[in-house]
Amino acid sequence: MRKLSVVLASILGACTMQSSASANDLVDLYEYLHANPELSLVETKTAAFLGEKFEKLGFDVTYKVGGTGVVALMKNGEGPTVMIRADMDALPVKEQTGLSYASKVMTKDYEGNEQPAMHACGHDVHMTVLHGTAEKLVASKDNWSGTLMMILQPAEELGKGARDMLADGLFERFPRPDYNLTLHDNASLAAGQVGIVPGFAMANVDSVDITVRGIGGHGAYPHTTKDPVVLAAQIVMALQTIVSREISPLEPAVVTVGSIHGGTKHNIISNEVKLQLTLRSYTDEVRDQTLSTIRRIAKGLGESYGLPEDKLPIVVHKDEFTPALYNDPELAARMMPVIGKAIGEDNVKELKPVMGGEDFGQFGRVDPKIPSLLFWLGAVSPDDIAEAKKTGKTLPSLHSPFFAPDAKPTLETGVAAMTAAALDLLNSK
Repeated sequence: MRKLSVVLASILGACTMQSSASANDLVDLYEYLHANPELSLVETKTAAFLGEKFEKLGFDVTYKVGGTGVVALMKNGEGPTVMIRADMDALPVKEQTGLSYASKVMTKDYEGNEQPAMHACGHDVHMTVLHGTAEKLVASKDNWSGTLMMILQPAEELGKGARDMLADGLFERFPRPDYNLTLHDNASLAAGQVGIVPGFAMANVDSVDITVRGIGGHGAYPHTTKDPVVLAAQIVMALQTIVSREISPLEPAVVTVGSIHGGTKHNIISNEVKLQLTLRSYTDEVRDQTLSTIRRIAKGLGESYGLPEDKLPIVVHKDEFTPALYNDPELAARMMPVIGKAIGEDNVKELKPVMGGEDFGQFGRVDPKIPSLLFWLGAVSPDDIAEAKKTGKTLPSLHSPFFAPDAKPTLETGVAAMTAAALDLLNSK
């Protein structure tokens, strides 16, 4: 451990002693990526642009893995394989930050629809940190041995990209990692800080569509109809009992009806109402219980409403599943002091899990499982955090059109933390 500490101090100290050009290069890359976002499944220019940069660093680069994904490999003698992943896709959000490098992009999504695009979730930060980390590790090849595997992943926002890369043979065509690492910027943590959550850190995310069918007619004669609006309302209320009455109080879960649409006019009872749900959980058992209970409630209420078999509600579990993100507790405990040495022990926080989703967890769920860790990267100016606490003002969240990371300290901290983590793992024996 002492040898590694000396290596880390040497490398990270050298980083500090470099001219500001290196930090400025990071910011320039970030601003370019921010101004040129691409949506899920169509990240072709981003993949080509960054892939070429990895080639120039000496990586063996493979394109079009699982769609637009990129795998960059560097073998540097015997040792462990460490995978570091960044996601590439932006969101269909019209940016309103007012930044000089704000996205003005209008582009087509994978279905051909014209959309605005913005890196409102910070994937531009993730990609920049990945490249900056690669530069540091390449420059210090004498201080580590093993295989470095850099991943540029598409379609994280659809919960699809990790699955697509795995289905395309990610761990068969390329070395199977001994460890998986990634980071995600955090819209409530100060730039210069890192947060780590041992165990479950983010949730299973499932999408469910329910079509509530009925028998339409005139609003003045409801007794001649089977009103799907009333049935939909009963279903919505019954769904609220799943978490409160069917799931153990010790198990986190969320059932949210995010969308309800039905009918066309005041005096017409429609033939159907459509509901869209998002479900959140940590364990596979709670996930399965929630899904089966939704089906039971929808069918049971339809039957109690007197609907015939061919008019019962239709429940569709969408193919948009994002698995819970589980941070290997031993790896998390190991990384806290390692990252603390790089950025200062007081800047590494243990945080609580959240119900957001991130498909990075998919990479660790393969059989046998791979120890994996996602750490949070603070992205907010400390002054803005202090002002928000003082005034009660709400900071822009991820996915907000106003989200604007404090770029330079965020990127420098991300590169320092990820470089330290990778070096520690690559020096494992």
